[in-house]
Amino acid sequence: MLRFILGLLVICSMYPAFSASSEPINQEMRIQALSTHGHKPHEFNVGVLANWGHQQAAERWAPMMAYLNKHIDDVNFNVYPGDFEALNEAMELGSIQFIITNPGQYLYLSNQYPLSWLATMRSRRHNGATSAIGSAIIVKANSDYRTLFDLKHKVIAASDPNALGGYQATIGLMHKLGMKSKDYFSEVKFLGFPLDPLLYQVRDGNVDAAITPLCTFEDMIARGLINAADYRVLNPSKPEGFDCQCSTKLYPNWSFAANESVSNVLSKEITQALMDLPSDHPAAIKAQLMGWTSPISQLAVIQLFSDLRVKVTDVNRWETLRNWLNDNRHWGIFAVLLFVVATVYHLWIEYRFHQKSESLIASERQLKQQEIALERLQSAAIIGEIGAGLAHEINQPIAAITSYSEGGIMRLQSHQLPDNQTAIELLEKIHKQSTRAGEVVHRIRGLLKRREAVMDDVNILTLVDESISLLRLELARRDIKVAKDIKGEPFFITADRVGLLQVLINLIKNSIDAIDEHLYETTGEISISIHFKDQQVNIVIIDNGPGLAQDSDAVMATFFTTKEEGLGLGLAICNDVIKEHEGIFKLKNREDESHGCSALIALKKRGSKQKIQA
Repeated sequence: MLRFILGLLVICSMYPAFSASSEPINQEMRIQALSTHGHKPHEFNVGVLANWGHQQAAERWAPMMAYLNKHIDDVNFNVYPGDFEALNEAMELGSIQFIITNPGQYLYLSNQYPLSWLATMRSRRHNGATSAIGSAIIVKANSDYRTLFDLKHKVIAASDPNALGGYQATIGLMHKLGMKSKDYFSEVKFLGFPLDPLLYQVRDGNVDAAITPLCTFEDMIARGLINAADYRVLNPSKPEGFDCQCSTKLYPNWSFAANESVSNVLSKEITQALMDLPSDHPAAIKAQLMGWTSPISQLAVIQLFSDLRVKVTDVNRWETLRNWLNDNRHWGIFAVLLFVVATVYHLWIEYRFHQKSESLIASERQLKQQEIALERLQSAAIIGEIGAGLAHEINQPIAAITSYSEGGIMRLQSHQLPDNQTAIELLEKIHKQSTRAGEVVHRIRGLLKRREAVMDDVNILTLVDESISLLRLELARRDIKVAKDIKGEPFFITADRVGLLQVLINLIKNSIDAIDEHLYETTGEISISIHFKDQQVNIVIIDNGPGLAQDSDAVMATFFTTKEEGLGLGLAICNDVIKEHEGIFKLKNREDESHGCSALIALKKRGSKQKIQA
């Protein structure tokens, strides 16, 4: 009862307020609501329910649109025919602004979109009746079916489950007779529009009965499509003033409704024009009506929907799924099996993926350890090559320490007591030389003991000097000159000191080896340019050796070497170390006329977030 009262209040609240008088509408309001730029008429689409197909609907209602265009300025109305689903979708998309349909569809739409009735149709066929929607249940004339009760477990045809006259009115009658419509028929075939196939299905024996809107049977007889003697109407009645047989009670006729996008001014003009339509006007005759009247009460439809428990705002998806499964059990079982198989397969894939991930992580860990071992081999190879120079570096401070200590011993043995200042100077010299030897040993240990990268503030100028110092004997033995060029304001970088030192030694050592193999009589030269820019520092090492014989990518590949005793790891390690620093490492031949190779290292300034520019 509460649902019935609320539905009645919703319908009543949507009736538009208008005056039936012929008083002219204020011209200023018309201009405000309908004025457009360049006086181009407003285009409006009027959705109409196409019971007999789109062409018939367009022909039926086109004169009515022309009538409205003539009586309302600055607007142009167009017919938009469609079935229930098409009109529902068009209303949702805003493709139509008005609709002419039965109250069943109106109730469905009004619970989703703000709609208001403007006028109700007066049926021309039934002497201007405003309640002219009902169902006629048609069977073959020679069938044994006499009442609705005879159709139990039979096959029925209907137009649409949302059709008021084409289906719902009959279901309402069945409920009134105490019949449970849900499982009453063995099957209901919804054929849609147009309505002709409903009776053709009965004629051909494909269905036992057809639920048709009122007068469908008589209209097809009048058009010569069927023979009246071949069919019969169940539960027939002919209300006073009607010339069509009906099996159910009658419900309110079609009405003209507008959505919320239409202004009140335009709604009042349309309502006034519809009310003024004469019954003998060609538009009224073509539309099969005697004119329009004020919207009538929809109480009968609300009661029918309440009885049928029609939920127009919420579709029970579980009920729909259950019905589909009942009708398609084999597909439902297949879908469940497919879901189970897919779930098991997904779990198996996840398990295998987890196993493979652990295996890949273990492999990556082993590769990292092997990479560190290879770097140690490379460092050991470099130390072996420059061993003589390192021995010289260490022997110098050791020889000085020995000399200073022997001199002190000799003075003590000769009973010559040195003054305190002389003793302090002697000890300072010994300490300085021992510190120098310790630094050499520390650098050698750092190269041999490659560890995980430890990022710290580093002075690149100091690293370059240390690299040259470690290779001083090699440079002197091959008579190679080293020139440094510093540009810009120096700054610290954030880097792995040991790794970067190894890169510089590798590159300088490669230049030394390349120059040593060069047979020209020119003096070997290595130029080290250090250019401090705003956010990065570029270190360029250029030699006058023979240059690169192959592409730089091939030269930097792991285990590629041009030396007889080389391991092919130096440049590959250099490339990896610079990548760890998010820097750039490039090799190329000199661009000037001289022979030689150019190596570029670009590193970020401490704290810089900018990407390095090559």
